[in-house]
Amino acid sequence: MDSKWTHLLAAVALTTALLGACRPEDGRDGEAVIYQDVSFWQEYHEAYPLGTNPEANQVRSLTVDPQNTVWAATAAGVFRKKADSNQWEPVLDATDQGPAFAVEVDAESAVWLGTWNGVYRFKAGKVERMTSPTAPISAFCVAQEGVYALGPHGVWLHTKAGWEQKQYKLARSIRDAVSDQQGGLWVATDVGLYHARADSAEHLVSTRHLISAYIKGVAFDGEQKLWAGGLGGVTVLNQNQKQRTLRQADGIPSNFVTCVERSPDSTMWVGTEVGVVRYRPDGSHSLRFSRRWLLDDRVNDIAFDAEGNAWLATPQGVSAIKKGKMNLAQKNDYFYDVLMRRHIREPWIAGQCKLKTPGDTTTWAPDDDDNDGEYTGNYLAMECFRYAAAGSADAREKAAKAFRFLKLLQEVTDTDGFFARTIVPASWTEVHDGNRQFTARQLADELVKEPRFKPVEVRWRKSKDGHWLWKGDTSSDELCGHMIGYYLYYELVADEAEKKLVRQHVARLVDYLIRHNYNLVDTDGKPTRWAVWSPDQLNHDPEWMPDRNQNSMEMLAFLKLAHHVTGQPKYEKEYRRLIDQEHYLDNMAKVPEQNPAWFIYFDVMLQAYVYPILIRCEKDPKLRDFYEKHMDAWMERRKGDQNPLVNFFYCFARNKKAELAASVDFLVDTPLDLVNWSIDHTKRDDVQISRNPVLDELQINALPPASIRTVVRWDKNPWAAINGHPDIEREPVFWLLPYWMGRYLKMIE
Repeated sequence: MDSKWTHLLAAVALTTALLGACRPEDGRDGEAVIYQDVSFWQEYHEAYPLGTNPEANQVRSLTVDPQNTVWAATAAGVFRKKADSNQWEPVLDATDQGPAFAVEVDAESAVWLGTWNGVYRFKAGKVERMTSPTAPISAFCVAQEGVYALGPHGVWLHTKAGWEQKQYKLARSIRDAVSDQQGGLWVATDVGLYHARADSAEHLVSTRHLISAYIKGVAFDGEQKLWAGGLGGVTVLNQNQKQRTLRQADGIPSNFVTCVERSPDSTMWVGTEVGVVRYRPDGSHSLRFSRRWLLDDRVNDIAFDAEGNAWLATPQGVSAIKKGKMNLAQKNDYFYDVLMRRHIREPWIAGQCKLKTPGDTTTWAPDDDDNDGEYTGNYLAMECFRYAAAGSADAREKAAKAFRFLKLLQEVTDTDGFFARTIVPASWTEVHDGNRQFTARQLADELVKEPRFKPVEVRWRKSKDGHWLWKGDTSSDELCGHMIGYYLYYELVADEAEKKLVRQHVARLVDYLIRHNYNLVDTDGKPTRWAVWSPDQLNHDPEWMPDRNQNSMEMLAFLKLAHHVTGQPKYEKEYRRLIDQEHYLDNMAKVPEQNPAWFIYFDVMLQAYVYPILIRCEKDPKLRDFYEKHMDAWMERRKGDQNPLVNFFYCFARNKKAELAASVDFLVDTPLDLVNWSIDHTKRDDVQISRNPVLDELQINALPPASIRTVVRWDKNPWAAINGHPDIEREPVFWLLPYWMGRYLKMIE
C-alpha cells in the first residue's frame, strides 16, 4: 500500500468529523435512487515480515500493548515492533531465544512471554525470567484474579503473592484459554473443551456440545456467549449448552478453524487455514484471504491495537488489517492520484504497469497490453463524465489527450482506416506478443484446434516517423471500447472544433469497414483474427456462428454512431441494409438465446458499450423501442452481476435510476490495493465449484465481493475461481468510471 495512504487518512479523519450520517433517498418501491456520500471504514493491509529467517516468520501468538508495540512469539523466539517502526527486534538474549508459543499483555501493561525454556515478564523496560512455572508454556490467560500460564505440565496462576500451581485435571494439549470472569477458565484442547473451576473441571467433548473435540481457540462475544473454534467450525455455547454452530454454509472458509478473538467493536474474528472471517453483531460476515490481505492464509492468532486495527499471526510473518474513515469522493482522489502517477504512459495511454518485483509497487515500470485501446477508451469515458459532472477543466484537457491517442492509433498505421491495438516507444526492447514465425507443423496444429486461427508473424511494426512501434491484428472489442469513448467525448466534452475531428475520425474508421465488407483488414490485406462483422462470415460461415448475434449488434452501433455524428445518409442506408437484407436486427434479437458453449463474460461489456449508442442515437420510434426492450431484458439477466458499470450504463442509456445499492456496495468494498494478487477460491470450503455462467470456465457458485476478487477488469469473469498474478498493478479506471457515471447521473451526491 502506498505510504501516501497513511497521510491521506489523517486528512480524512478531520473531514470525517464534519460529516453526518446520510441515508440513500428512496424512489418508487423503496429502491434507493440517490446516495448521499457518507464516510465508511476503508480497510487496507500492511505486511510486517520478521526478516528473512523462515523460523522467525512462523508467528504463533501476538499481543499489542497500550503503547501499540506489537509482540510476536515465533519459532525462533520473541520479537517486538514499536508503533513508530517497521523493524522487529529480539526481546530475549540470544542464549534464551528459541521456540516461543505465547505472548499476552496483563492489566498492568506487563507483557508475558511463554517460551521453550520458561516464562518471562517484560515490565518497566526490563525482562524478568520467572522461576516458575515449568516450561514450555503454550498459553496465557489474563483474569481478574491474576495471570494464568498453561502448558503440557500443568496450569499456574500468578498473583501478587507469587505462583500457585492449580490442580485441574486437564488434557496436556492446551491450545487456548479464556477467563469465565468468575474465577474459572475455559480451556481449549485437542481432546475437547474444559471448564475448570476451583473445585471441578467439566469436560465437554460430545457432539451434543461441540462440532468436534479438536478445539483451537475460545473467546466470549459481546453477549457473553462462548465461541469455541476448531475442527469443523465454531460452536457457540450459552450456559454450557450448544446454542448454534458456524460451519461452511455460514461462511467459515475452511474446515480447520485455528483461533477466535473478539474485536473492540464486538465483531468476532475467526481465524482459519484459509483466511479470517469476521462476524459482526448485526449478523453479517466478511472474509479476508489471499496475499492481498494476509502474508499467508493460515491465521494462527489475532490481536487488536487501541485503534481497533487487527494484527494477525501467520507462518510468513505478521499481517495488519487496518482501517480508516473515508468517503467515495476521497477514495476517488486516492485512485486518481495512483492513476496519474503510475498508469498513464506516453503519449496518453491508460493501462496497467508491470512490477519488476511482484507485489512491490515501488518497482513499477510502464507496460503494454493487448487492449490498451479499449481501456483508454474507458479512461476517456471516465474523463468525459468527470467533466460533465464537475465541470473540471483538467478533465476536459485529459479527455482531449485520450481522444488524440486513440486517433493516433489509426494515424500511426499509415493506412486509410486501419488502427492499431496499442503503441510503445520505438526504444522499447520488451513487448508482449512479440513477432514470431510459424513452422508448417505449428500452423497445422493451430488450424486443427481452431480453423479461424490467423497466423500473425509480424505483429509489431515501426511507424513511418520512427517514433513508435505499433501492434496490429486489432480485435472487435477494441473498436467497441473506442466507439463508446468517441460518443461520450462528442456529446459531453467536445466543442465544435473537436466535434469536427470526431466526425472525421469516426467516418474514416467506418468507411474503412464498409470498403472491406465490414471487416477490419490489416496491412496484410486480410481481416484480423477477431474483427469480423461481414454478413458473408456472420451469416454464412458456420465457424462464425458464435459471434453472429454479438457482432451484428456491434456493427449496427458503429453505423448508427457514424450517422449520428456526421449526418451523412450513406451510414443510415448501410445500417438499414444490414437490418432489412442481412437480418442483423434479427441476429441481435437472439443475443439472449446465445448457446452456452459460446457465452463469454467479455460479451457482456461489449454489449454495455454499444447499447447507449443504439438507444440514444436512434430516432426511429420502433427501432428505439426494440433496443430499449432488448436492454431492459438484458439488465434483468445482469442484475446478479452486481456490476456498477453495467448498472450505470443501463441508467445512462435508459434514463432510469436502478441497482444503486449494488453499485455503491461495490464502490465501497473495493480495496485500495491494485496489485493483481492471485486469488484462488478453490481453497475455500464455503463455496462450490461451478460452471455457471460461463460453461467452459472454472467459477464459484457465489459472486465474490470486490474485496476478495482479483483486481477488477470488467471484461473478466467476476465469478472466476482462480485469477491474478502479482507482477502487474491494474489501473483504477474500473472504479473511477462507474463512480463518475454515478456522479453525472446524480445518483451519487
